[in-house]
Amino acid sequence: MNDEVDAVVVGSGPNGLVAANVLADAGWDVLVLEAADTPGGAVRTAEITAPGFRNDLFSAFYPLGVASPALGALDLEEHGLRWSHAPEVLAHVFPDDRSALLSRDPERTAKSVGTFAAGDADAWLAEFETWRRVRDDVLGSLLGPFPPVRSGARLLRELGAADGLRFARMAVQPVRRFGDERFRGDGAKILLAGNALHTDLGPDQAGGAVFGWLLAMLGQEVGFPVPRGGAGELVAALVRRLESRGGRVECGRPVREVVVAGGRALGVRDAQGGLVRARRAVLADVPAPALYLDLVGEEHLPSRLVDDLAAFEWDDATIKVDWALSGPIPWTSEDARRAGTVHLGADLNGLAGFANDLACDRVPRTPFLLLGQMTTADPTRSPEGTESVWAYTHVPRGEVWSQDRLRRRADRVEQVLERHAPGFRDLVLARVVSGPAELQERNSSVVGGAINAGTSGIHQQLVFRPTPGLSRADTPVDRLYLAGASAHPGGGVHGACGANAARAALAREGHAGGAYRAVVGAALRAVYR
Repeated sequence: MNDEVDAVVVGSGPNGLVAANVLADAGWDVLVLEAADTPGGAVRTAEITAPGFRNDLFSAFYPLGVASPALGALDLEEHGLRWSHAPEVLAHVFPDDRSALLSRDPERTAKSVGTFAAGDADAWLAEFETWRRVRDDVLGSLLGPFPPVRSGARLLRELGAADGLRFARMAVQPVRRFGDERFRGDGAKILLAGNALHTDLGPDQAGGAVFGWLLAMLGQEVGFPVPRGGAGELVAALVRRLESRGGRVECGRPVREVVVAGGRALGVRDAQGGLVRARRAVLADVPAPALYLDLVGEEHLPSRLVDDLAAFEWDDATIKVDWALSGPIPWTSEDARRAGTVHLGADLNGLAGFANDLACDRVPRTPFLLLGQMTTADPTRSPEGTESVWAYTHVPRGEVWSQDRLRRRADRVEQVLERHAPGFRDLVLARVVSGPAELQERNSSVVGGAINAGTSGIHQQLVFRPTPGLSRADTPVDRLYLAGASAHPGGGVHGACGANAARAALAREGHAGGAYRAVVGAALRAVYR
């Protein structure tokens, strides 16, 4: 089967669907090709534990999704998306069962961290006030195309030169150092460090402070919301919006190659040999190594780019456990009972030890857990009186996880839970354990269980993402754009990678398209000569 469209998008994850919507809004004829039987990539929901229990297969909470200018511009609420919140955002439970609370009421958060040290409540509120001053420009700088000329200039004007330099220093700091400079007690520090570990950055790794600060501040402003009915409802809204503008999504149609001739992407060929001709652009919501090495091929690439891809660093592997419970988790911590997201298994030094074990290719003895209480956040996720729950933890890449070994790791996860919620195991109706191989089988872009499409380390961010180069969606192949999370700004359900790619494609086709390509070409030649 052959098609001809203005643009073909490879992959129907949120980035791919955002890109398709942006192009459709510009009047382009867009076709999205998805290898799986259902759209969504790492934003999908299914009943995998027990009937009536809706489990998010990958991502679940979306503070960046609500705050993202790219997703916000699409008005998905007009296409059926509804957000739901737990009573509280996040609780970090210490090994001794103390807890620090992140709340949509900043005063409640401040009160919680203030119980750990005098003065920390005021210091926390001061951080939130800074966030309110710079929020729009920070999000524009982090999520927009790199370099962030306009938003960066506005941020500098708002902060001034002196505070601008201090903010830039914070952005590259380890989160432990940032916390030590601003707070005395463990509560505020652990909220920052735990949120930083939503990436693959431990407390003592450069660049962790900005991630921890961003998520903690967003949690107070917009919460950690979930789509009512399941993560897949976010994708369903994106698909409905796209179809209302004439775009199409075809599932069960994997792409075998990007067709390249004369240094230009002409379209794609599917696994059955069918050709989709792209008059204007090919956008790929896949990891960078998959796009360049598998779909394009080394023969169409500069040799230096091929060498750089050999040094591409993935983030840590993941093991995820889903449960169907007969009742809410019986936490001994009241904060944990009310929070949608719970962190547990480590204090600050424990987080550092966990990260160090991963860096040394050791499976951590005590897993740090990031847990979601989905029925607490959205009552539609399971029958009344029950709870749909998941937890994930990271493990080193390259480990072989047999079913027996996965079972034993899940048992270890449950031991941590039982310590803080006696009686947890008595509530388990069903359990599903997914190791790195199972996660990749469900979504080929989760390579080896890496959920962020590449490390968040500073050496592979900004102008270094995915390789040292332009740090934009443009590629060395004309009219081919990287729209997945391997591109700037990286992982997270925010749609920015897709929106940036779509805007690059529109700029290439605009009235100044020739000049645009000349500038991009010159930049790429400088990098890959």
